[in-house]
Amino acid sequence: MERRQVGRTGLRVSELGLGTMTWGRDTDDLDAAEQLRDFVDAGGTLVDTAATYGDGDAERVIGSLLDGKVARDEVVLCTKGGVRAGRSGARVDASRAGLLADLDASLARLGTDHVDLFLVACPDPATPLAETVSALRLAVASGRARYVGLSNHPGWASARAATLLEADGTGLSALELEYSLLQRGAERDVAPAADALGLGLLAWSPLGRGVLTGKYRRAIPADSRAASSHLAAFVEPYLDAAASSVVEAVATAADGLGRAPLEVALAWLLARDTVASAIVGARTPAQLRASLAALDLDLPDEVHAALDDVSAPEVGYPERW
Repeated sequence: MERRQVGRTGLRVSELGLGTMTWGRDTDDLDAAEQLRDFVDAGGTLVDTAATYGDGDAERVIGSLLDGKVARDEVVLCTKGGVRAGRSGARVDASRAGLLADLDASLARLGTDHVDLFLVACPDPATPLAETVSALRLAVASGRARYVGLSNHPGWASARAATLLEADGTGLSALELEYSLLQRGAERDVAPAADALGLGLLAWSPLGRGVLTGKYRRAIPADSRAASSHLAAFVEPYLDAAASSVVEAVATAADGLGRAPLEVALAWLLARDTVASAIVGARTPAQLRASLAALDLDLPDEVHAALDDVSAPEVGYPERW
């Protein structure tokens, strides 16, 4: 698997990242272990998680697997903080106290003294960005994180954070956000900002929340996310007519190339210059192996151009973009 530089930093990650949002909830320990072993054996390094995944269970599963199953130095660990569980549900807290507390708790669950990349999960309108950035600076200075970045932040916030961290050499390294043929909003401001600032893009949900696999073309499978009570709302925005036209184009290209639709969708994204890694959130080992099969596919120029055209955001950017 290709290793890619994250922006203009010294951090390098595998072109596919292993997402763990379902670990400890829909993916049990045995399947998680098989996924991690298959991923590392294929040359994968980037393992992406968060303090909130499974209320911390995803990190606990990873920690158990790094205790003998896979060596800590074989993986690049990325976790996210800044969202905390409360009596009324999750709440955003990207304060200095909140972020550092989240990081310490994540390190304990992961069973390690540092993560390779620590990200702020989402913007916190109640906390000044300068305070959020100060927590990232402390995370690096204390050795608890080697690199830091932002997740799901707009381009202006990324530029401001990068400027604040530039002065003392801490630096902002990465931006993680949703990016796929069904979600190209990153191209509006975040991707240009990342390119100008030398930041690496980590793309989550590169398969359009599973829709680009083509499994929803005829119906909603009973074992799919769209049929799940806690994930149906996550998938539903990509089951409209606009998304359907993109999925059909991907399926047509896949048929012509003798490949699976998900392989075509991943190949399109991995060809984008600013993308350092596409993070695939496989629920089962079989789903992960299907994604790994995409790594040898280079799309013909005419196919890439056709997919660019059919998936181009509309003028004015509808809500999904």
